[in-house]
Amino acid sequence: MAVDISTPAPRTTARPAKKTAAPKPRRGARSSIALKILMAVTGLLLVGFLYAHMIGNLKIFFGAETFDHYAHWLRTIGTPLLPQDWYLWLQRGGLTLAVAGHIAAATILARRARKARPVRYVHRPKIQGSYAARTMRWGGVIILLFVIFHILDLTTGTLNPVGDRQHPHANVVADFAPDRWYVTLFYTLAIVAVGFHLRHGLFSAVRTLGQRTARGERIARGAALLLSVALVVGYLSVPFAVLTGLVD
Repeated sequence: MAVDISTPAPRTTARPAKKTAAPKPRRGARSSIALKILMAVTGLLLVGFLYAHMIGNLKIFFGAETFDHYAHWLRTIGTPLLPQDWYLWLQRGGLTLAVAGHIAAATILARRARKARPVRYVHRPKIQGSYAARTMRWGGVIILLFVIFHILDLTTGTLNPVGDRQHPHANVVADFAPDRWYVTLFYTLAIVAVGFHLRHGLFSAVRTLGQRTARGERIARGAALLLSVALVVGYLSVPFAVLTGLVD
């Protein structure tokens, strides 16, 4: 009878697989994330200003005296701690930085997106997205041109028929008079562009800042639509009230 004298195979204990750390985002990816956050934060700052400015504009429905008093009060915010008009200049400086940061971030991200797809499609399929998402660039250009015109018109008074800093109500009424219908038309176009830009921008900002759930997305879309419509109606109520004689 044969005896098995072979050495038994050593018993091995299976070791658990080593956990590998999740790969860190590349430098370019981290930079893009930072730019998106910059766009979101600066955009929200600008939106806050737009709503505050709209509420101030609506004071025109309470009469010339109330509106002029509000406009003059803006120049005294912070006094006596700050000299007169300093608050407005600080605000303008902050808004300028926010706009510059917003535009710079958008431009860099757009260039990176083009570089990621250097070869154009022979047949480009339809983009699945909202009208606002597809027109953000042109909307931004229209808004920028409007801001320049608005400053020259109602801030410095250079393009305004009255141009009297002491009577802001008279400036607004003269600006949207029936014979200056083209100003109202341009104002309307710009505000509608702001509405589309705001609708898409608010939703994108919420996603950038961490919102990822389906329910949250529905709420964000609905809130963005509601806020953008409210902004458009609030701003356009002033020129059309002047145009129709409701405010004079």
